[in-house]
Amino acid sequence: MSDDIHIRIEGCAGRITLNRPKALNAVTYAMCLEIEKALDAWAEDDRVKLLLIDAMGERAFSAGGDIQEMYDTGMAGDFDYGRKFWADEYRMNAKMFHFPKPVVTFLQGFTMGGGVGVGCHGSHRIVSESSQIAMPECGIGLVPDVGGTLLLARAPGRLGEYLGVTAARMGPGDAIHAEFADYYVPEAGWDALKVELIETGDWEAVDRVAQEAPESPLKTAQPVLDRLFSGETLRDVVSDLANSDAEEAREAMKLMARNSPLAMACAIELVHRARGADDIAISLRNEYRFTARSMEHGDFLEGIRAAIIDKDRTPKWRHEGPLAVAAVDVANMLRPLGVDEWRIGA
Repeated sequence: MSDDIHIRIEGCAGRITLNRPKALNAVTYAMCLEIEKALDAWAEDDRVKLLLIDAMGERAFSAGGDIQEMYDTGMAGDFDYGRKFWADEYRMNAKMFHFPKPVVTFLQGFTMGGGVGVGCHGSHRIVSESSQIAMPECGIGLVPDVGGTLLLARAPGRLGEYLGVTAARMGPGDAIHAEFADYYVPEAGWDALKVELIETGDWEAVDRVAQEAPESPLKTAQPVLDRLFSGETLRDVVSDLANSDAEEAREAMKLMARNSPLAMACAIELVHRARGADDIAISLRNEYRFTARSMEHGDFLEGIRAAIIDKDRTPKWRHEGPLAVAAVDVANMLRPLGVDEWRIGA
């Protein structure tokens, strides 16, 4: 165990604390492996009545995955490191999703991307007044992954498509409405709740202290968003947005203009597939088909360059816009990988 993550048993709880506050608790490859080891060790450990997952610092539970080494290796022509990172991370995500005991997560500040894979597959997901949850991957040339397409598919109506392609951030009320979180507990009450969970192992303590969730702007906007994002393809969605006078349409187009057209087109297809199957393993397998190809055939390296390395915010995507993405382009990114297909037991 490194200083980046603290894993231990305290009282009745198996505790995982992310400890990279200066890096917004971005999850490294080593951290993914340590979390997986803990899940394996505690699944049948009678001392552990529940999992308690939290993070140090006020700004973020986890703002995503640590992608610097993926970029460095990818730019050197080595795509195997990124593929191994994703494959192993997704295996951990699946184990988190299927963990046989209550998993209580405390999601302060930013919970995004890879952080969603750690914090939003639990059974008792707690948000607070500072919480901001999002799947922003299309902005760097990826698709919502770590099982995120299943979470998006389970959101009411067509909110999953909207959240996936716009990378819109959800406050606490929105996160609960979209089913990325379950409980609203102001941060002033977190320490006492953690003490009770550790001492008693009684996960119903969360229910006893939870308060009414704040209002959800997403809930208010949902009837309009459901109509705007009901199309089968990105081309359909863009057509509906362009022909709408709704403020929600203008705002969505503004957000989508920042993102990779190829990633957005694939994200819509992946959410649709996840909704049809409702199976975490199938969602992760389909996500991996994209991510495994994202460096060599997608926009990932360019997205990272523009957002993280050069920070010029002017990525040169492979497609000029959403209407330039052909059906065959989506099919090529999401076709089976043969012997390299992702499997939970791999």
